[in-house]
Amino acid sequence: MKIAIINGPNLNLLGKREPGIYGSQSFEAFFEALKAQYPQVELHYFQSNIEGELVNELQRVGFDYDGIIMNPAAYTHTSVAIGDAIAAIKTRVVEVHISNVHAREEFRKLSHVSAKAAGSIIGLGLKGYELALQFLLTRQ
Repeated sequence: MKIAIINGPNLNLLGKREPGIYGSQSFEAFFEALKAQYPQVELHYFQSNIEGELVNELQRVGFDYDGIIMNPAAYTHTSVAIGDAIAAIKTRVVEVHISNVHAREEFRKLSHVSAKAAGSIIGLGLKGYELALQFLLTRQ
C-alpha cells in the first residue's frame, strides 16, 4: 500500500515553530518513527510552502497512490485550487490539522478542503497523522 503525506506552508518548521501549539518534535523525526511503526506501508512525504507545488503533488500522486494524508496548513482557508485538486483526483484524501483550528482565529474555521476530503482530523497533534493512516489502511 502506498500512502502520501503532503504538508503545506510552515510545517517544515515543526519542532521550532510555536511549540506550545505545534509541539517540539520535527516532522522528519515523526515521519521516521511512523515508517518504523508501519513497515508494511510505502510512505512518501512531501512538503512545500508554495500552493502550486502542493496542487502539482496532489495531481502527481492522486491517481496512483492508495491514500493521501494532507495538512494544507494556512492554505486550508484560502486555496480553492487545493480543494479543486482534491475533487479532481481519485485517491482518497484525509485532511489533518495539528492544532484545533476551531479554537483559533475566526478565519481558520473556513476550509476549502473539508468538503472534498474523506474526513478531517483536527486538534490531535501529530497523532492525527497516525489516525488518518489507520483509517486509510482499513478503508481500501
